Amino acid sequence: MQKILEKLSGRVGKAVAHYWATRETQRKKQELRGQSDAGLRSAVTGGAQMDGFIDLFTALITETGLPMKFIFRKTALELPGYFRPTKEWDLIVVRDGTLVAAIEAKSQVGPSFGNNFNNRTEEAVGSALDLWTAFGEGAFNAGAQPFLGYFFMLEECPASHRPVKVKEPHFNVFPEFVGASYAKRYELLCRKLVLERHYTSACFLTSRSDAGLRGEYHEPAKDLSFERFAKSILSHVGAFAQ
Repeated sequence: MQKILEKLSGRVGKAVAHYWATRETQRKKQELRGQSDAGLRSAVTGGAQMDGFIDLFTALITETGLPMKFIFRKTALELPGYFRPTKEWDLIVVRDGTLVAAIEAKSQVGPSFGNNFNNRTEEAVGSALDLWTAFGEGAFNAGAQPFLGYFFMLEECPASHRPVKVKEPHFNVFPEFVGASYAKRYELLCRKLVLERHYTSACFLTSRSDAGLRGEYHEPAKDLSFERFAKSILSHVGAFAQ
């Protein structure tokens, strides 16, 4: 495993740079077509900005010895749910009728941090609940418990680090949310997703749009670092590699 993890920070940096470069390319293309969406949505609707991270996850998994034919990305990503027929994940690993792993990779760039945070939270919790309930009902051929991963990268900017007020008209919110910025809220979300066993492991990165083009990023919490996330993936998938 140690050999696989060598130069990991550089590999993550390349994925970060790919993210910001892709967003910028998408934005410029839409502007040239005169189809620029409101705010920064134009850079999101083009998709593909997370491909660098999906490429890295794929490379790490194949380096365990697991053949590429068991890894699915871009297509055949649907998994059955319990509350809905199917849900598309960003990367899944299926071998011999067993769901080995499923990974969700998300990001957010300003300015609408408020509404998007609530949507991302509901989406993350709902997707996990749906999959684990389906798992309990035998949707995945009663196989071994899969690895469920949640990866998130947030734009590092004044708006994402500014303290946010909470409304408490009837009851007090949990103290960790009082005055917490959106960056802190996302950190708490990722940590609690793992603590409550909704996901096997989670990773939380932040990056500035300018420095990100050079591959720069930050890991606000050690327990949500990319290395820890990668080790968790490798440990689980490695058991299915042979």
